[in-house]
Amino acid sequence: FARLPDAILFDTDNTLYPYEPAHTAAHRAVREKVVNTFSIKPDVLDKAYCEARQQIKARLKNTASSHSRLLYLQRMLEILGLGSQVLLALDFEQTYWRTFLSSAVLFDDVKELLDDLRLLNIPTAIVTDLTAQIQFRKVVYFGLDHYFDYIVTSEEVGFDKPHHAPFEIALEKMRPNGDCIWMIGDNPIND
Repeated sequence: FARLPDAILFDTDNTLYPYEPAHTAAHRAVREKVVNTFSIKPDVLDKAYCEARQQIKARLKNTASSHSRLLYLQRMLEILGLGSQVLLALDFEQTYWRTFLSSAVLFDDVKELLDDLRLLNIPTAIVTDLTAQIQFRKVVYFGLDHYFDYIVTSEEVGFDKPHHAPFEIALEKMRPNGDCIWMIGDNPIND
């Protein structure tokens, strides 16, 4: 690189930590809980969950709420003929995120890199999809809340990446001193 960046934007999932192992553990924990609660066959549950997820994503398109495990689980219960079951949907969602966080592991040297960037006075921000509440919880869980200057979620701006709005809002917040901006992420299209 010919020069240091004026600011760096970071994705969260699969950039700061591996998403899939945490998601797999969380999904398994919810699956077991639902199967045990209702004595439903796992394949019936899996089909209902997939259908619920597809319906929510089709309805909400590229918005933060299109990723909502709570909405997936509520709709899954409805598809299974059990009604909305608000208390159980909330319980299942909490099981998902509690298990997810306890299974998530930060990539090696992330904090060291962020320390180096801070010493170089390079402003940093997270630009990520999903709801603010969940992404904030991840940042706090990993102990990264003091490492980033700003965070922008798709919930805050109304659009998932690759829409330009999350990136523009991040840069408005950061006000970098130049136009050499790096985006670090795992997806060449979205990031």
